[in-house]
Amino acid sequence: MKRFLILGAQGQLGMELQSAFRDAGHIIALDRSACDLSNPSSIRTAMQDARPDVVLNAAAYTAVDRAESERELAMRINGDAPGILAEEAKKSNALLIHYSTDYVFDGSKREPWVEDDPVRPLNAYGATKLAGERNIQQIGGQFLIFRTSWIFSPRGNNFLRTMLRLGRERQELRIVNDQKGAPTSALALATATRRVLTGTTPRRPEDATGVYHMTCAGETTWFGFAQAIFARARADKPWASVTGILSSEYPTPAMRPANSVLSNEKLKEVFSIRMPSWETALDASLQCLGVLRS
Repeated sequence: MKRFLILGAQGQLGMELQSAFRDAGHIIALDRSACDLSNPSSIRTAMQDARPDVVLNAAAYTAVDRAESERELAMRINGDAPGILAEEAKKSNALLIHYSTDYVFDGSKREPWVEDDPVRPLNAYGATKLAGERNIQQIGGQFLIFRTSWIFSPRGNNFLRTMLRLGRERQELRIVNDQKGAPTSALALATATRRVLTGTTPRRPEDATGVYHMTCAGETTWFGFAQAIFARARADKPWASVTGILSSEYPTPAMRPANSVLSNEKLKEVFSIRMPSWETALDASLQCLGVLRS
């Protein structure tokens, strides 16, 4: 029976991974109190105690704006920790699954980004996540890096839950409409990861080391995402009206790419996995919350 170590157990992706892999083998799920990614000795101890066959690193520093002022901490968690995980995984011949981000790109391309496109992060968060990718690649061993984007879930802190709350509390919302991406549910990510590792695919994961894009299909803006949420979710009173604005009208400490849509073609070619549309994934999350319109 394979041993799966899931890091970031209390995060939205970590919780979905525990559900997706519950019958795949022996699951060891650790939160920050049990494995602190900012502490190298904590990481090594957790890896050595767990003795995993597969490591699923769903833990990260994800406060994009705060990373601009906490770059050192973000780098320890997003940049240095993945390298330590890769070192420990390589020692025991374990497979490391690591999740990265669309924010490694600068957004200047009009078409969806492919894995080999030049990387140029616009913000500290993207730079620290890119450092994590490079540290894993430098260590080597068996690894799969899945870049994803705009993660949402029925649980945790994310855009979907924020919109459902603010849509009830306010009369009007102003949402950025010039940043394009693919909203991706934690459930879709966990399901696709399970298929890669335990499903019938053309390639064994240990033979397919590298970087892959894994996002829901399609694209929209944050404004479009908000509109879709309110169109699909039922409420006991009208939702707030939504107005699209430019990024310049909502300045933030961290710059965001204008286009961070990722191509899933490599994932489909290597593992024969087609990701669901972001609308389908949104409906599944709203259904889980009990608010999907009938």
